[in-house]
Amino acid sequence: MANQNTLPLYDKYWVKHTLSRVMDSLTLLLLLLLLGYRINIFSHSNYTFPCLVAFICESWFTFSWILVISTKWSPAYTKTYIHRLLLRVPEGELPAVDLFVTTADPVLEPPIITINTVLSLLALDYPHNKLACYVSDDGCSPLTFYALIEAFQFAKLWVPFCKKYNIQLRVPFRYFSNNTSTDNNEDTPEFMQDWLKMKVIWENKEGLSDELPHLIYVSREKKQEHPHQYKAGAMNVLTRVSGVMTNAPFILNLDCDMHVNNPKIVLHALCILLDSKGEKEVAFAQCIQQFYDGLKDDPLGNQLVAAFRYLGGGLAGLQGIFYLGTNCMHRRKVIYGLSPYHGIQNGKKDHGVSNGKFSEKKTIFGTSKGFVESATHALEGKTFTPNNNICKSLEAASEVSSCEYEYGTAWGKQVGWMYGSTSEDLLTGLKIHTKGWRSEVCSPELSPFMGCSPQDILVVIGQQKRWISGLLDILLSKHCPIFGTLFGKLQFRQCLGYLWITTWSLRPVPEICYAALPAYCIINNSSFLPKELGQWIPATLLVIYNVSTLLENLKIGLSIRTWCNNQRMARITTMNSWFFGFLAILLKRLRISNIGFEITRKDETFSNEGANENDGRFIFNKSPVFIPGTTILLIQLTALVTMWLGWQPPVRNNGHGSGVGEVFCSTYLVVCYWPFLKGLFEKGKYGIPLSTICKSMALAFLFVYLCKAN
Repeated sequence: MANQNTLPLYDKYWVKHTLSRVMDSLTLLLLLLLLGYRINIFSHSNYTFPCLVAFICESWFTFSWILVISTKWSPAYTKTYIHRLLLRVPEGELPAVDLFVTTADPVLEPPIITINTVLSLLALDYPHNKLACYVSDDGCSPLTFYALIEAFQFAKLWVPFCKKYNIQLRVPFRYFSNNTSTDNNEDTPEFMQDWLKMKVIWENKEGLSDELPHLIYVSREKKQEHPHQYKAGAMNVLTRVSGVMTNAPFILNLDCDMHVNNPKIVLHALCILLDSKGEKEVAFAQCIQQFYDGLKDDPLGNQLVAAFRYLGGGLAGLQGIFYLGTNCMHRRKVIYGLSPYHGIQNGKKDHGVSNGKFSEKKTIFGTSKGFVESATHALEGKTFTPNNNICKSLEAASEVSSCEYEYGTAWGKQVGWMYGSTSEDLLTGLKIHTKGWRSEVCSPELSPFMGCSPQDILVVIGQQKRWISGLLDILLSKHCPIFGTLFGKLQFRQCLGYLWITTWSLRPVPEICYAALPAYCIINNSSFLPKELGQWIPATLLVIYNVSTLLENLKIGLSIRTWCNNQRMARITTMNSWFFGFLAILLKRLRISNIGFEITRKDETFSNEGANENDGRFIFNKSPVFIPGTTILLIQLTALVTMWLGWQPPVRNNGHGSGVGEVFCSTYLVVCYWPFLKGLFEKGKYGIPLSTICKSMALAFLFVYLCKAN
């Protein structure tokens, strides 16, 4: 029998999805055949403008599909062994962990959500003296501040109660909700007495006292003349403040709406990070985002369950999953710029932090002597003894959180969370992978964290627009994944994975052009699809792709309706919110306008019952983001009416006129934009504003005019 101290703390298993591989390969083969057909037509100088546009768009789709296949080809998952960890590392010797929670707006991110996340962190199954929770409030809200004070008082009873009865769900608003029953020892009179006592206290927000982790509220200094770098700036302030206070070797960061669902998650993550192999290679352990209030059948297509399972799993089989911005356990020394080869790197040059003088170190970490010492301490991996009186560090914490502290330093460039993109999470993870580090997915049987998902289309569109603008910023910058492979240690297939997600930002252009082709061809009585025997290529491609994605959804327990909604929303978000994210960066690069960081609104959903009447329904406003979708719908309807009324011109130059294929594509787009079609006739917030309809009609008339002119 093997010695328990020599066994790995986690195992990694690779999975072969044979059917998925076969279907994906067939899809790629058909895409290549379609391109081959186009090239053959071009070689005979027998092509039209629609065919040329179709060839360019289909070339892009083929390239994108190659990236998808490479990313999902070799999926993997991990299994952690907490009992082995506790045998190897006694509880008293477990490493300290700093917990980061970020919030920025008390209206869009209600304090009640933040304090429930904090309470779930304070109740983790981990030695309380090894934990410190830091809450960054970029909104500097008195409401958030005083809510945290009250929550801390409640925690003095809540935490001992959870640990005494081994409560699994340790977030109060869900635990005490009407549809959540008690668990663990619920039959004992003592438990019921304590449970009822806690529920009165929770409703009245009263409390007593007990030992708890530290809770530190941080509201950083911000001035209008100094860029504060949004969430990335807040994370760097938390890193420095925690560095002078507790300086734990590991950092767990959560968004304010992502509460702990598995109280042993820190131990699971440490199994990966403290493993003999993982300790040398793994920079962070990322948990997948899951939602407790996800709408049935995912009508807004924003839960990304299939994407996380197949593409996230595929990345786990490469150099590692992306950093998702929340639900992640980091090594502090990696955040400080350490490479897996124990050298702080700036290209090919060493920063000289490990053995440099203070004058050299302060150009990287700033002028605070206390912080530079703590950073050196962390980089050397020395055991840290927590300071029981962290109040003595307040002066140093105030210094490192000032808005001018980062000037002339490497913060946001070489150390900390990276600046330069509204998708700071992906950029930071890319920088870490480029140094040669790996990452792992931490996926215990009980979901580690649960969060709230956007409940209406306006929030989804704003969130997707921010993602896409951030992704395009990365793709067009010096941090482009291609450079990471050429000049860094980013593995080739990991580079393809990063290209897969960053090129989402370019997809709106070919997709909108391709969506316009059916209407163009019907109005002009021309064709862009292959004819005769060639027509079986796109028909078979359509069947194979849809059957493949449907089977993948059904395999993981999703419904057919969920699949339909995801397919529909993929078209809507790409041609609307993604398109405006693309335009935002285009205007930024042309120095016409700049973009800001749009905070995603978090809804207070405390129960699965009594869903909001808006949930899942399309709500429209006067935002220009709805103009592309409305225009696409109108031109498809115009094309179909033109065909039905026989207003098409005769076929030109003995070519092919529009046929069943073009009509099917146009009808398919109308079905995808069904919510927009309903919005044309609805009133109030469910109806498309008249101003948007007028602008879209003008664009649709212009499109028809150009079709006729051509």
